[in-house]
Amino acid sequence: MPLRPLSENIRLAWRPGHGIFPPMAHDTDLPLAADFPLPRREEWLKLVDGVLKGAPFEKRLLSKTYDGLVIQPLYSPEGATRPLAARPGGAPWQILQRVDHPDPATANAEALHELENGATGLVLVFAGAVGANGFGLSPDKASLAKALDGVHPEAGISIELQLSPEAKDAANNLAEILKERGVAPDATDIRFGFDPLGAMATGSGPATWPEVEPAFTVAIEHLETHGFRGPFAVADGRVVHNAGGSETQELAYVLSVAVAYLRALVKGGMTIEAARRAIFFRLSADADQFISIAKFRAARKLWARVEEACNLAPEHMFISAETAWRMMTKHDPWVNMLRGTIAVFAAGIGGADAVTVLPCTNALGLPDRFARRVARNTQLILLEESNLARVADPAAGSGGVEEMTKQLCSGAWSLFQEIEKTGGIWEALKSGLLQKKVAAVVAARDKAIATRKEPLTGISEFPNIHESPVSVLPVKPAAPKSGKTPVEPLKPIRLSESFERLREASDRAFAQTKARPKIFLANLGRIAEFNARATFAKNFFETGGIEAVTNDGFAADDGKTDLAALVAAFKASGAKLACLCSSDKVYPVEAVAAAQALAAAGATTVYLAGRPGDIEAALKEAGVKNFIFLGCDALAMLSTAQEMIGLRS
Repeated sequence: MPLRPLSENIRLAWRPGHGIFPPMAHDTDLPLAADFPLPRREEWLKLVDGVLKGAPFEKRLLSKTYDGLVIQPLYSPEGATRPLAARPGGAPWQILQRVDHPDPATANAEALHELENGATGLVLVFAGAVGANGFGLSPDKASLAKALDGVHPEAGISIELQLSPEAKDAANNLAEILKERGVAPDATDIRFGFDPLGAMATGSGPATWPEVEPAFTVAIEHLETHGFRGPFAVADGRVVHNAGGSETQELAYVLSVAVAYLRALVKGGMTIEAARRAIFFRLSADADQFISIAKFRAARKLWARVEEACNLAPEHMFISAETAWRMMTKHDPWVNMLRGTIAVFAAGIGGADAVTVLPCTNALGLPDRFARRVARNTQLILLEESNLARVADPAAGSGGVEEMTKQLCSGAWSLFQEIEKTGGIWEALKSGLLQKKVAAVVAARDKAIATRKEPLTGISEFPNIHESPVSVLPVKPAAPKSGKTPVEPLKPIRLSESFERLREASDRAFAQTKARPKIFLANLGRIAEFNARATFAKNFFETGGIEAVTNDGFAADDGKTDLAALVAAFKASGAKLACLCSSDKVYPVEAVAAAQALAAAGATTVYLAGRPGDIEAALKEAGVKNFIFLGCDALAMLSTAQEMIGLRS
């Protein structure tokens, strides 16, 4: 059947109740709670109001995503829901491991090791692909054959390709290798991953979509006629997610790319049914587990809506997940294990058909076998020990997840329609429509990270300034290729980069002098009075690579601070910076004198942990330059602190 005209497609509104399966009955009987009265929301709100003591409910207990989606503090279960057709209950997702070492012999050894130790599929990452990060396989036939020596796709192993413009021949080379080995194409499970629009969006494709479209359709037709089942093309949401975009932007992008590929394949002579089956999807999964679960669920509902618009009965939509590049950190990389675990959980619960976990040291370079093993075992444990795949769509009926899914569907569909009105994803990229929207989200995210409203564990919160070095393979990443691209590229970022630059400046100083820049914590009063803010200050400054010199305070028998002892300890510390730490009760009594004493003793800058309140003018006159507190611009404050002591990030 022909695809509906563009003008008709964009008029289709998103229906909040849209679904493709009959309602699922829920047992609402709660025998364990039968002796208790059924609580009502109004009663709960009264109790909440008593705790808030008049503070606005909307400001204290409601939160919003970067898309503006409202997150309530409490949801009721949804009685009649429409479960989504993802993996059948009990069917595990495919455990994929990346094969991205540039040396084919080493890549082959790693691939075989992965398959022997629990992986059920391989992702062949070619140099220059989205997410290759400077590494990747060579696409030439000899190298590819060597990398796949001993790998038998006909034995139930899934293979997924991440291609790039420079690896455009890799798919045909793989087909020829299998033919020479006598492997029947229809006996394999290969997702070829053609994604020219993704390459253009990230700046690695110099051509335009109208120029590439004919070759795209011919390449897929060639593989199909030789007996491969596909899917052949991928709508890859990592393009937007890696660049810092929001969930609705990622969903709208993959929907728009998939529709562009659908149209191209139909235009090239493929039936719409075959064209639909030639496309699969790839989404990023990050550590925001509930929104990630909702995103994977929303993708299926959105694609079912497109299928319906094309007069097609919805079929299974294959979604491959990869844990998010942007959440990976260089410092304290062990926390990446936790992030990856949450992301796999979200992707699995959300119904992903295949999952790839980025090893915890990926941001530092090419991961070694230990990091790869942890990535693989993360999935094995969640599947085999936690049994996450035993239930189909376990989030169905969850009030919070269902509501997030609906809001994501509505927001993504609206942006998809806006993209369609411009003429499709290529025109939206050419005009900069999508890039501007992503940039606005990135700006908001940067502000939240700088003020630590969006904390990054191990980076902007709870830094480990004395962490041991982590090893990666001694392979240098290839320099990114520069060239003229037809659109403003969506460049990949990592959320931790700004704070990491501060830590790296401290690391360079440590390498030269064997000592880090320091700040002396001038603790006033007794331990009970200064401990909370001293802990906060230590965490705050070490986030910027400035080591905090701590102490147990300098209180005399009467509880008052011995300023002479305080000054002596400051001079002995060798620090140039000092931070007053105590309670709001102590500050009005002791902070001014302490600041004056520290300034006289040579402190170039004196900080105070907390808000100054009514004594701000007196504190500034005494020499206090800055105040650190929850919500202040930590990034700017720490950058200035480094400049004051001669560091350059």
